[in-house]
Amino acid sequence: MDLGLRDKVIMVAAASRGLGFAIARAVALEGARVSIASPTESRIHEAASKLREETGSEVIPCVFDAVDGDSIVAWFQDTCSSFGGVDGLVVNAGGPPTGGFDDFTDQDWQDAFELTLLSSTRMIRAVLPSMRQRGGGSIVTVTSSSVKEPIDILLLSNVMRSGVTSLAKSLSTQLASEKIRVNNLVPGSINTDRLRDNVRVQAEALGISFETRWQDRGGAVPLGRFGEPDEFGRAGAFLLSEAASYITGETLVVDGGAMKTVW
Repeated sequence: MDLGLRDKVIMVAAASRGLGFAIARAVALEGARVSIASPTESRIHEAASKLREETGSEVIPCVFDAVDGDSIVAWFQDTCSSFGGVDGLVVNAGGPPTGGFDDFTDQDWQDAFELTLLSSTRMIRAVLPSMRQRGGGSIVTVTSSSVKEPIDILLLSNVMRSGVTSLAKSLSTQLASEKIRVNNLVPGSINTDRLRDNVRVQAEALGISFETRWQDRGGAVPLGRFGEPDEFGRAGAFLLSEAASYITGETLVVDGGAMKTVW
């Protein structure tokens, strides 16, 4: 299937590795022109070089800070300077720290708001004028399974990412007449550095080998394994593409059937 992404300009946040990189790779393989951003200069330049080599597409790296509004605007401006405008945006950022209600101060809540919800608002605000000028576009927010099944130790993420999901749903209605689609993409357990680190910590706490804990957790997924980054990336590329032209305001879960909720 031709996703219709060739020569489209796609901005992907937090794309130096992990899930953001996977989406950037998927759209680049479809011929999109890609602008990737992350806070670490060396990593984002390395990621851009790798994407160019693997896909042959145009990829530019930008350094940005998700909690700095001016930095987000600068990323958008750099993208427009190189590619002329924006057709798609992947909203993505690292998650707030773990903990329960009694662990967090007002400042912790404020920091989580700025990292997760306000950064999403700012990224979307930055690209809308260009999408409107180009006659439409697609926005995908990368959230968390916690928006459907809250996770006890991820209180800040539960609250802020649910806000992002509600923002996307509200905007999907407001922007539909302008042919701008807005959807959420929820990862389950995807084989990334972050997941491997998490499993390693669990294995040490349980006094078992990494391999045993890895197999136990992966085997608990209905499909019998963890997801691969490329599988998640292709789901993101689909939502960004013309193949999903009649899909907006939805939350797509990529978790191998792990989530038990029916909504």
